[in-house]
Amino acid sequence: MNIDTTSQAITADQAKAFMAVAGLVIDELTGSRVTAHMELGPEHHTPWGIVNGGVYCTVIEGTASIGASAAVQDQDKFAVGLTNTTHFLRPLTSGTVTVDAVALNQGRTQQLWRADITDETGRLIAHGEVRLQNVDTADAKPGTPA
Repeated sequence: MNIDTTSQAITADQAKAFMAVAGLVIDELTGSRVTAHMELGPEHHTPWGIVNGGVYCTVIEGTASIGASAAVQDQDKFAVGLTNTTHFLRPLTSGTVTVDAVALNQGRTQQLWRADITDETGRLIAHGEVRLQNVDTADAKPGTPA
């Protein structure tokens, strides 16, 4: 998908498209919280039969980025991840996980978000924090790094 960030704000549907390919379903999206869920299965596995940690990193950064961008879109900005620290706490092979991402700090130029991924019983599977930079849409050119 080619998103022209110079002419319009990024819509929630555009922001969610990449995450949908990974299997993530956004349940709630605001500028301070994102909740979602996904069904994990063999398509998410490492060669050893457990969910790849990259899936959790992607989900944590994706939900934080979508929420952080929603927080600044009325200022003609979007948010890009600067750091993603993800801790893997329990291995899974399958099942539904829930993601709860919340803003910890939302400043003029940067934001800090926390995301927790839990299984069907409420056990914490992965935890992460993402620091994001608020970027002016006018400064971003399609096809070039922000």
